[in-house]
Amino acid sequence: MTDLELHLLNDFQRDFPLVHAPFGVLAERLGVSETEVLKTLTQLQTGGKVSRVGAVFKPHSIGYSTLAALAVPAGELDGIAALVNGYIEVNHNYEREHHYNLWFVITAVNEARVLQVLSEIERRTGYEPLYLPMLEDFHIDLGFDLSRSRKGHSVETIKCTRDVSQHTPHTLSKLSEVALIGAIQCGLSLVSRPFAELGANIGLAENDVIAGFAQLVEQGVIKRMGVVVRHHELGYRANAMVVWDIPDEQVSALGHRIGSFDFVTLCYRRPRQLPTWPYNLFTMIHGQHRDDVLNLVAQLKEQCGLQDVASEVLFSSRCFKQCGARYVVNPIVEPVNEQRYASA
Repeated sequence: MTDLELHLLNDFQRDFPLVHAPFGVLAERLGVSETEVLKTLTQLQTGGKVSRVGAVFKPHSIGYSTLAALAVPAGELDGIAALVNGYIEVNHNYEREHHYNLWFVITAVNEARVLQVLSEIERRTGYEPLYLPMLEDFHIDLGFDLSRSRKGHSVETIKCTRDVSQHTPHTLSKLSEVALIGAIQCGLSLVSRPFAELGANIGLAENDVIAGFAQLVEQGVIKRMGVVVRHHELGYRANAMVVWDIPDEQVSALGHRIGSFDFVTLCYRRPRQLPTWPYNLFTMIHGQHRDDVLNLVAQLKEQCGLQDVASEVLFSSRCFKQCGARYVVNPIVEPVNEQRYASA
């Protein structure tokens, strides 16, 4: 990986400049030409290291989403995974090492559509899915500090806009906001004036597009704006969902504490589904090697006093689908670089 690739991947995962020529701003800060930035990002996206350059939305700030799981016999897994992938509302779909071996995320305009998709999947497969909507968010940030994997290499993080840490619920009420979200959910075009191109597609002026995104950032609807990387393609091949059975009166305090560890990328509370699923706290840990992740889990247990808490580590073995969530049906902009991997 070149220094330019590392900086583009590492420094701009958030705080993307909301200006007329954002890639020119990146180029100026990195001391290269805008053409070089656009060429490099295009190569990274084509090669699968970048999913898109665009927005990551705060869960439930618009639309509705849930994690779901199926217990599928091994011989039926590929076929049922393909069936699940067929729903545009499914944006992540993984095989994990567990009795419940197919895990997927459904995102739709509202809870009714999410439940409809789950009902259809149950009817078509004959298997009842676990319904695990998020109840409490302790930490969600799928950014990756790639500089850590480079021994002796220091990367200065460059911030372009204010990081928004306070979030408020938001209801889509303006057609322009719906259009903006529909257009950005698959990523910006890698051109000199991406907001002008996006605006032309949906009938908005460039300044209105920029102002609209700035408002969504300020309101917390957009959690972060920037380069969205693919962890698997960047060497984070050990992907584990660690689930815990925490007493209900302790889950919030422990969730905040666990979410404060810098190696935990996701931490949230979801409902138990007894008697088959007793776990209510979910954490995601990514590492370059399986043993690295297990060592981090052991560290969590020791430092948080979780040695006697029932837990399981569900490593992913295959990624059937990974793309940005679709909050608006039939967006004008076509999906950008959606990929399916044979392994995760």
